[in-house]
Amino acid sequence: MRRTWLASALILPLLTGGCSVAQRANGASPPPPVPAAVLPTAIAPPQAEGLDGTWGAPGPQVCTAITRTLTARLRLPVTAKPNAWNDGGLPSMDLCTLLVQGRAVTIGVSALPSQPDSLSRLMNGAGGVGSLPELGPEALIGESRLVFHAGGHAVRVTPAGGIDLGTPDGINRATAVAIAEAARDAVPKSLRPARQADATCQLSNSAAERFIGLQVQLRRDYRGKGGALTCIWGTYDATVSIVEAFDQPSIPEADQVPPPQFAPIGRPGYYLPKSGELVFRQGRRVVRVTALTDPPHEVTLDTLTHLVDPMLPLFLR
Repeated sequence: MRRTWLASALILPLLTGGCSVAQRANGASPPPPVPAAVLPTAIAPPQAEGLDGTWGAPGPQVCTAITRTLTARLRLPVTAKPNAWNDGGLPSMDLCTLLVQGRAVTIGVSALPSQPDSLSRLMNGAGGVGSLPELGPEALIGESRLVFHAGGHAVRVTPAGGIDLGTPDGINRATAVAIAEAARDAVPKSLRPARQADATCQLSNSAAERFIGLQVQLRRDYRGKGGALTCIWGTYDATVSIVEAFDQPSIPEADQVPPPQFAPIGRPGYYLPKSGELVFRQGRRVVRVTALTDPPHEVTLDTLTHLVDPMLPLFLR
């Protein structure tokens, strides 16, 4: 019995030591660290080329309502593009284009009523921001845009060339404030109902509601140039958008540096996790699928693919 115990005592360290040495010499490398999830930082999806109000959603809009007032006030020719359009941002905006001496100014009105953080969201990335007492105690102005509340909604005025930057397509502060004041008076009469639905968009309604996780408060569905479809579902803190464009000559996202990740859909297709976006070309069509939340959550390629899957037969035909 003693010899058996001694043998066991001698063999055990050898075995355990031998295994340890073998594991150190021949064992697999530790698994690589799991990469951190990419959280979309976009405030609104990129706009399709040509989406400027030349075509878009029917119904009331601020820009056409204020051209006569501004022409008289500024003593400059002021016109407007005939249609509105929408983005799937946070907050999602009803947009229109004003032309002041041919210089484009985009006016956006939040499709849902203002929230306490609506103006700060809309000024994200605007650089230096200051107060704008002419438009109210919470109004803000920066080099690229100004924002304020009107009629219970958030309003954003964005000149193509900025404000007081001296660019050929920019405007000065006084003109920007005059436009904002005219828009403030027109907003209450130009608001659209929160729900504007198209039967085709219902194909993806269940998937959109699953992503949003709450009852959808906003719908913006309509057809634009050539029958191109826009579908937007939203709440105050999440939006899903599927936007189709016909005969778009290029996909600007493809030129980003570093180049975007290819997606197994379309010819070609790209996945941009920082924008929460999937964009792909199929024949004459370019389709953008976006999903955004605040606070931001990871938006996987599978999530975006599942959102658009029910509508693929439409885009592939």
